[in-house]
Amino acid sequence: MSFLVEQLLNALALAGLLFLVSAGLSLVFGILRVVNFAHGVFYMLGAYLGFTAMAVSGQFWLSLLVVPPVVGVIGGLLERSTLRFIYRRPPIYQLLLTFGLALILEETVRVLYGPTAKPVDAPALLQGAVPILDTLYPRYRLFLVVAVGVGVRLFLARTRAGLVIRAVAQNSEMADCLGANVPRVRTLVFGAACALAGLGGVASAPMTTAYLGMGIGVIVDAFVVVVIGGLGSIGGSMAGSLIVGAAQTWGAFYLPETAMVIMYAVMGAILIFRPWGLFGEEE
Repeated sequence: MSFLVEQLLNALALAGLLFLVSAGLSLVFGILRVVNFAHGVFYMLGAYLGFTAMAVSGQFWLSLLVVPPVVGVIGGLLERSTLRFIYRRPPIYQLLLTFGLALILEETVRVLYGPTAKPVDAPALLQGAVPILDTLYPRYRLFLVVAVGVGVRLFLARTRAGLVIRAVAQNSEMADCLGANVPRVRTLVFGAACALAGLGGVASAPMTTAYLGMGIGVIVDAFVVVVIGGLGSIGGSMAGSLIVGAAQTWGAFYLPETAMVIMYAVMGAILIFRPWGLFGEEE
């Protein structure tokens, strides 16, 4: 029984990090209709800036508060200076631009930080483990399970900013008629999506360290999540994150050589029987 609980919590911790990245990716598509290939780099940027904030201040909680807005500002500036001018262009322009931005940002991180991984320590309050049934479970992972998904979901469901974001995601033309400044909301949403990815990077750094290329792995998983859940659906991102987190966690234990195959098999089945995703809308 303790093993089942441990694996369940591991799946939820992974799902929480995936949700932070995939929710932003889904929001950007739902509002801007842009598939942002650079989204994973903002996740990596959050991890490296978290390392810098820890090195300067020594406070993990401060980095958790400061880094996501900084990443969000960087994302908002990029949206205003680049993406805003190609919304009406064919999708290939958006793909090439975001892919180019990803290469530029990753090379910038390589030049500034070097090729070696940067370790980040968890705060003293979250170090060690707590007893759960007959096993000891890391406090930091338990923190991710409790804090990450719940906090983001409450923001989108209970705050005015979250309601505006969801309204524009569902129908930007109607939101414009009701008085929402759609161009400003688009910039804020792109920045918020990047901030969510940055938050995921800061939160994951104590478990994985900050390293070059970490954005590539997470963006692949995030695309699988949004395909399963449905592009533009926050609820779908949450459901898809849980499915992918469970598939990776349980698959890695029982079938370590085919864990990734299980995840892609689930995505393939969704594409065959419901191409618009579990919570997406058929167009």
